[in-house]
Amino acid sequence: MEASSWDALRKQARRLEAQLDDQMIAYRKLVSMKSDGSENDIESDIERSLKQLQQVNSQMQSWLSSGGSEVLSHTLTRHMEILQDLTQEFYRLRSSLRVKQQHASLLDLRDFDRAKFDVDTGDTADQALLRQQAAISRSSGQVGLPLCPVVLESLNCSYDIFIIFFFVNFKEKNI
Repeated sequence: MEASSWDALRKQARRLEAQLDDQMIAYRKLVSMKSDGSENDIESDIERSLKQLQQVNSQMQSWLSSGGSEVLSHTLTRHMEILQDLTQEFYRLRSSLRVKQQHASLLDLRDFDRAKFDVDTGDTADQALLRQQAAISRSSGQVGLPLCPVVLESLNCSYDIFIIFFFVNFKEKNI
């Protein structure tokens, strides 16, 4: 094979590495900020670029196996190390983002719509009052609690459900 073929592959590898560096900078910023759902696009772009760089490195390895010098072998090794570093960094960042998203989804109780929280499927007057009390407590910033165990019994509400309801209200008010 010709030297120009090697040079073209090397230029392509450097171009992809620079492109990946730019993509990783953007991805690092996205991971450090609050996720807005745009991470899927950048992740797929990075994966595509990593795959392309892997293909270029494979082509360089094929070219080198047909008879190349020690200098070219060293160059290929360096490109492979860069690919490995970029891949590891991407997987580390993606894992960090997933953990961060999971943590946020577990702690973000504000998305829980207590207005739709029904302890029973029927719509009794007591349940309507409980929903109204919850709405008032959300707007006034107070924790809404049923007044006594009699209310729990009249709503067919177990103590466990009451505790969950209390915890959700309390957690939201103190976040």
